[in-house]
Amino acid sequence: MENSTSLPEKLADGMILVTGAGGFLGGALARQLVAGGHAVRSFSRSRYPELEELQVEQQQGDLADSRAVAEACRGCELVFHVAAKAGIWGDYDEFYRANVEGTRNVVQACRSLGIRKLVYTSSPSVVFNGKDMEGVDESVPYSHHFKAHYPATKAEAERMVLGANGERLETVALRPHLIWGPRDTHIIPGILARARAGQLKRIGSQDKLVDFTYVDNAAHGHQLAAARLAPNSPVAGRAFFLSDDSPVPLWSFIDRILGCAGLPPVRKTISPGLAYAAGLLLEKLYRLLPLSGEPRLTRFLAEELSTAHWFDIGAARTLLGYQPPVSVQEGLRRLEEQFRVEKSRL
Repeated sequence: MENSTSLPEKLADGMILVTGAGGFLGGALARQLVAGGHAVRSFSRSRYPELEELQVEQQQGDLADSRAVAEACRGCELVFHVAAKAGIWGDYDEFYRANVEGTRNVVQACRSLGIRKLVYTSSPSVVFNGKDMEGVDESVPYSHHFKAHYPATKAEAERMVLGANGERLETVALRPHLIWGPRDTHIIPGILARARAGQLKRIGSQDKLVDFTYVDNAAHGHQLAAARLAPNSPVAGRAFFLSDDSPVPLWSFIDRILGCAGLPPVRKTISPGLAYAAGLLLEKLYRLLPLSGEPRLTRFLAEELSTAHWFDIGAARTLLGYQPPVSVQEGLRRLEEQFRVEKSRL
């Protein structure tokens, strides 16, 4: 097998579209593609100065707008559909519009414009059943009951993308788990904000093993998948788990992230049962009143923070040639450096 960190000189001769290139993973992917000499176009709601610096062509629009999506796809040879509405709370229609209707528009645009390759960013949450998932592979079925709109709509979108694979369009879905690293706008800022507010508590006394995926590793995996997409390829029409291939005890890892930011470890603990009950109560209150923002805890989050979920990435290693280039230790070093730089600017 070839060196897992190597890529062909060109994934495409022409333009490559990255939906959501202004976001965390999309931005990392755009940077890697530009560094590899590719012409990149972004489709996002806003314009981003960092993409201008990279000379990424930017188009604005809504994923639910089929005309805007088609215009963004026009002239492209390869599409990375990274953009999505994420989160543990919100209106179902908003999740559905972005994650299902938006993905449908991307698939239809690829078909109508003759684009042959579509790499879709999915999530392991599409199979999460609220229980420990230890070393499972892609044969595990989709969950039958979702406790959040995000995994429910992502599962529907993933099915759609994989079902679209055929003679006219090759598709692949990637499931990176808990993407982290410098420039994170979701997981790490949320952890730090709750820690500083004194709202962060361990759920359960066991430190269950969990997979994380450093952002550059996830972006690298996306390029490998695109490189191996071809008619009748064993990659086409399949989903692949991605991770750092090094499961870590969840709360110990959170403590390491807090340490990088100069914050103390989490000391307080509540039971999984109490956390689940609190999440259920808060969900009902937010729906009844209704309250702005999102609950501090939901049933989905309580289960995520109290169960093991790490995955067998053997298929990604074998069929994609995936080996995470950045270790957990190196990722933490880079994260700590980011915090150090940010602190020096204050």
